[in-house]
Amino acid sequence: MPAAHSRPAYLSPAFLIGVAFVAFQGWILLNPQQPLFERPVHLVFALVLLFLGKPLESPALPLWLRRSIDGALIVASLAVGAYYLTEFDRLTTRMENVSPVFGIDLWAGVALVLLLLEGARRAVGMILVGVLAVFIAYAFWGNLLPGWLSFRGFGLDAAIEITTMTTAGVLGITTSTSVNFIFYFILFGAFYAAAGGGQLFIDLAIRVAGRATGGTAKAAVIASSLMGSISGSAVANVVSTGVLTIPLMKRTGIPGHRAAGIEAIASTGGQLMPPIMGVAAFIMAEMLNMPYAQIALAGLIPAVAFYLALLLVVDLTARRDNVRAMTADEVAAVDPILPRLHLLLPPLILIGALVWGYSAAYSAVIASISCYVVPFLRRNTWIGWEALAEGLRQAPRQAAEVAVPIASIGLVIAVAVQSNLALKFAGSLVTLAEGSIFLSLALAMVGCIIMGMGLPTVAAYIIGAVLFVPAIQNLGVEPLAAHFFIFYYCVLSMVTPPVALASFAAAAVGEAPVMKTSLSAFGLSLVAFFVPFSFVFDPAVLWQGSAAQIALGAGAMLASTALWAIAFAGWCGRPLGRATRLAIGAAALVAVIAPAGSLPWALGFGAGWALAVMVFVTARRAGTRRSLAA
Repeated sequence: MPAAHSRPAYLSPAFLIGVAFVAFQGWILLNPQQPLFERPVHLVFALVLLFLGKPLESPALPLWLRRSIDGALIVASLAVGAYYLTEFDRLTTRMENVSPVFGIDLWAGVALVLLLLEGARRAVGMILVGVLAVFIAYAFWGNLLPGWLSFRGFGLDAAIEITTMTTAGVLGITTSTSVNFIFYFILFGAFYAAAGGGQLFIDLAIRVAGRATGGTAKAAVIASSLMGSISGSAVANVVSTGVLTIPLMKRTGIPGHRAAGIEAIASTGGQLMPPIMGVAAFIMAEMLNMPYAQIALAGLIPAVAFYLALLLVVDLTARRDNVRAMTADEVAAVDPILPRLHLLLPPLILIGALVWGYSAAYSAVIASISCYVVPFLRRNTWIGWEALAEGLRQAPRQAAEVAVPIASIGLVIAVAVQSNLALKFAGSLVTLAEGSIFLSLALAMVGCIIMGMGLPTVAAYIIGAVLFVPAIQNLGVEPLAAHFFIFYYCVLSMVTPPVALASFAAAAVGEAPVMKTSLSAFGLSLVAFFVPFSFVFDPAVLWQGSAAQIALGAGAMLASTALWAIAFAGWCGRPLGRATRLAIGAAALVAVIAPAGSLPWALGFGAGWALAVMVFVTARRAGTRRSLAA
């Protein structure tokens, strides 16, 4: 059929179901319903959209069979939704472990688990499915394992009841977070990008930093931090900003693998940057029973320190490698910023609504609506129905690709909690570390990074929180600090070889070698690699304490990470020798980890900066003498 006569995208089944998904979420925001109504309906919408948006791709099967399988999965999803609606009264009044489990419960429960496994496979790949399969197997055959791992195991009735018939398991905290928080922030991100906000961030970064040393790399860091704080997804951020920033960096002399690595780590860091951060931050708010605004505030100081250190590394390495800045003509080719500056209002409205005490969901909805009002403040930014349609197309699709995998992680939580695996794991970790807080944190760090290889950040964080947070808290660490510690390392796992999803995406966009890109991004991530240890020993960096303590903690964090960045870049007016670099790095590491104002911090901070300043002054004097001699 000719393209001119093809059906408009806004009349496709996926688009219409997506609009219904948005309408449903708006309705339950204004008229909250019982969890066993909201969560299954939300999940069914997500499953249907996922199967429509990511159809089965298997060249070994004929097209008609693949589409028949997709259709059967959609019908099965609707049937599961019908089960929860028709059995709603019974499910909400039954007594867990007392009321009987009927045959229809088993059929619907098994179908839902299988649908989630297939949905998770299509959304994020086989690694997550493998993790889920291990926990499902543990639920039934845990009695076959030795030592502390052993437990009696569940029968089918108990397993289905635990995982699918209560507000735990797949309908528990993860799906609750998707329903009550994540959907609305994804809606805002999609609407804002469709209204031109994403392009504004990129153009603004180029205008601000393009003419500076290593300007294209700095522009990539700035643009990705801004866009990442809105999108909350490292891979999505790489794809959206990297298509422009990576070729731009390569044109100014930055090798392809390094350009892709800069984009990968900058996009990954967006999950750490308030106001939106990443999906895992919403899960953290639910787990800690804290307002999301408090989580975002706690993440502000470390995120700013991370990006300032990353900018410093980019600057110093550009000076070391003589990377040219953008020319005046290249910067001037960017569309003017001032006529579009009002497009910054939607994220400011979001932040203002959160500060004024509106709930996170209401704040996101208000900001989302503003995305289609603010562009009409000036004639040059007017948008048409196409922008609205694009936002309505992207938001439900992106929400579905998040909702299904994190709902499936509910299986892990249910099994780990009901089998006491989480508590036993915490006990074994403490025993292995022999009560040492440093060794316990190091083991948790390694565990999070290993789990995060190939898993989405949110999946790695949830598993890490279930397994490692209790052990860290048993050592006297505050819950907020323990969760942020796990959260940071799960985020950084996105650029940790050998499996680094953000680095892989950046390498594909930049047509660069995958492993060299991964190693480059991982190297850059070292500017923040030890920052989470400071959460444990200095709560002020998480906005905990008096104003004076927070101010001191913030200043110390910024200066200490800057010192660490100098050691990492190996440049301070001149190349640093290995011994000097190691000395500054060791001093910086002590300053980063130790509480601000403590003796170890003072010694590390003072010695490190004294050495760095001495090297810089010596280099300047040598340069002056050479100039005079010439």
